[in-house]
Amino acid sequence: MTRQIISTDKAPRAIGTYSQAVRAGQTVYLSGQIPLDPVTMTLVDGEIDPQIRRVFENLKAVAEAANGNLSDIVKLNVFLTDLDHFSRVNEIMAEYFSEPYPARAAIGVAALPRGANVEMDAVLILQD
Repeated sequence: MTRQIISTDKAPRAIGTYSQAVRAGQTVYLSGQIPLDPVTMTLVDGEIDPQIRRVFENLKAVAEAANGNLSDIVKLNVFLTDLDHFSRVNEIMAEYFSEPYPARAAIGVAALPRGANVEMDAVLILQD
């Protein structure tokens, strides 16, 4: 099976030794996205809602670069520095996804890269 590296300038460029996503067969593994603006490479300031939306927009951009979309996601991992924001993730996620929803984990963490409050990664399966 060959691997294909997925990259787009519509999502933040990798800030370490990783790729935005890697395709292996019909499966695409999306690296974690934090609320970085892809143009300025700075964190979205302010309340949690714009940060969550920015993360979903970043994931969407990478999924589209892989010729997929958010509805192709089968597994989503959500990392939060404050689990009190979990209800906001649920509400905003409903703006981006419809049933059947992907499998999901929500994990409380002590810290995230660049002081972010939220990070998400995903696995998607492309349809032929």
